[in-house]
Amino acid sequence: MSVQTLYTAATGMESLQTKLDVIANNLANVNTVAFKRDRANFEDLYYRRITLPGAQDAAGNLTPLGIEIGLGSTVSSTQTDYQQGAFQQSTRQLDVAIEGPGFFEVLDPSGQNLYTRAGNFAINANGALVMGSAQTGRLLNPQISIPQDATDIVIGSDGTVSVRQAGQSTLQPSGQIQLSTFINPQGLVKLGENLYSQSDASGPPLQGNPGANGIGVLRQNALEASNVEPVQELIDLITTQRAFELNSQAIQAGDQILQLISNLRRF
Repeated sequence: MSVQTLYTAATGMESLQTKLDVIANNLANVNTVAFKRDRANFEDLYYRRITLPGAQDAAGNLTPLGIEIGLGSTVSSTQTDYQQGAFQQSTRQLDVAIEGPGFFEVLDPSGQNLYTRAGNFAINANGALVMGSAQTGRLLNPQISIPQDATDIVIGSDGTVSVRQAGQSTLQPSGQIQLSTFINPQGLVKLGENLYSQSDASGPPLQGNPGANGIGVLRQNALEASNVEPVQELIDLITTQRAFELNSQAIQAGDQILQLISNLRRF
């Protein structure tokens, strides 16, 4: 037993602590509109090679096995599960859910285009559709303007926006909502506030009308719920906690054996 046991078990505890952080974030966002859960992925670290497989023994024969001792584990990545969340019915005409792949594109005050699946929109003082946020009113892109005297707003599954104005019986077109897709949505950078930004890993956005070229469709009077499954997260929480305890016990066992070895000279 060497001191390496302590360091190896410590890497396991550190990795599991990161997984606990991921699970805690998933549970914290169980009610966040259109939130997508994350998963922590692990990989083993380097190996201390005492004997390589295929080494020659004293008789000149090749050994079928070797002696390799692992040095622990680490978190290799976190992956986002973009599985569709459940639909929550709403009475608000400006609540829109995406069914299928795609993101709403919004314009940040800095001029950067950002992306979201949260469709709880609102109307600003200029009559433009914006994200429903109390912090920053980010405009939907392409911009949709709603007349001040609009009495009814209809958003079709293909993204067409129509309004009925006071004193009129027919709907008038007001704009077209488009969605953006990415070849690798896992490469999007999470910014908080239900927002993503593109990166070199995600590739450039492909914008189009909902329902065209494999893009998802829209549902008015509905919101996409978080795809976090609380029961599954609790199961993962328990198994992670037990694995953390096992690694801590390995450290305790290694420490006790080292103490025993150091006390042998007393006998």
